[in-house]
Amino acid sequence: MFSFEAGHRLPGLPGEHKCSRQHGHSYEVEVILTAPSLEEPGFVTDFGALAPFKEFLNTELDHHNLHEILPFEPTSERLAQFLAGWFVQNLQPAIPGRLVAVLVRETQSSWARFDVERQ
Repeated sequence: MFSFEAGHRLPGLPGEHKCSRQHGHSYEVEVILTAPSLEEPGFVTDFGALAPFKEFLNTELDHHNLHEILPFEPTSERLAQFLAGWFVQNLQPAIPGRLVAVLVRETQSSWARFDVERQ
């Protein structure tokens, strides 16, 4: 589980919708990995190998206004899709596991999961 703090608004929503106004979340990001077999000493992927993903979250998203830095309206669904794409392109070639899905949680009851299609 990874986390970062960020603000956003969803200007595509009607003005009376609470999410159209600037607000923030303590985002939690979960990556789900799979592998056909385990690497010694019994890992799908060593959690330490995921450090570049955490660094990306820290440097690019943490304590930013997401609607100002991302090229899309930052819903949880689109954020999960974006993070899955970054993971597959930048980290997956260097690790033994393969990404199944990315889950982005805004609150305990508000989350979205983006499933990566098998290639």
